[in-house]
Amino acid sequence: MSLLDNRDDIAYLVDNLTFKEKVERSLALIEEAYKKYGDGLVVANSLGKDSVCVWDLAKKVNPNIKGFIVTTRFKPKETIDFMNQTVQKYPELKVFKNDVAIPEKLYEKDPDKCCYLLKVLPTRWAIEEMNVKCWVTGLRCTEGRTRVDFREVEERDRGLVKLNPILIWKEREIWQYLALNKVDVNPLYAQGYRSLGCAPCTKITTADDERAGRWVGTNKQGGECGIHTKPLKGEPDPDFSNVFI
Repeated sequence: MSLLDNRDDIAYLVDNLTFKEKVERSLALIEEAYKKYGDGLVVANSLGKDSVCVWDLAKKVNPNIKGFIVTTRFKPKETIDFMNQTVQKYPELKVFKNDVAIPEKLYEKDPDKCCYLLKVLPTRWAIEEMNVKCWVTGLRCTEGRTRVDFREVEERDRGLVKLNPILIWKEREIWQYLALNKVDVNPLYAQGYRSLGCAPCTKITTADDERAGRWVGTNKQGGECGIHTKPLKGEPDPDFSNVFI
């Protein structure tokens, strides 16, 4: 059976595969998907530790694989600098950004709408403009409470496959891979961050949950920006039909 069609027990894989086996499985997933989708396979690179791990894995499979970055006006300077360095090294990474005017401190008043405008919409644009058939993410099921029900291969939007090749990796295995392969990482991790986002909505915490520092003090704390939960093809999300204010 094709690895892309597997229905393996995710919890079992998380706890029972060795680091080496997980790396081999991730490479095999990307390789099989690239053979199937060719240039229609594109990596979404958020510039976080998981994304740069996936990007490195993808480039090992085929150096011609392309990717995209979604950035916002609220990204920390360190992330912007790291993004510029990364794009200079990999010009096949295309940057998408929404510069639409929004109300002041929308991230406090309505963080869901802010994320939809600045993150979800540019992701939709990237998928359309780059003619993406299969997008590759750095999503992991051990990262937080909102990510436990994902699969390695999904089709949440008709005609758009999502590949999560490091879904079963643990946080320590990400850092192990990055260290062994000498992959550059965002300097914010050295300050104590474990999950990176926009500056106003990302804090350093001591909580066990990796994503506990995201959207602290809101009902989104530890949650999602929307790119893994909102439609990325077809009609926009009806909850945000009037997003351009």
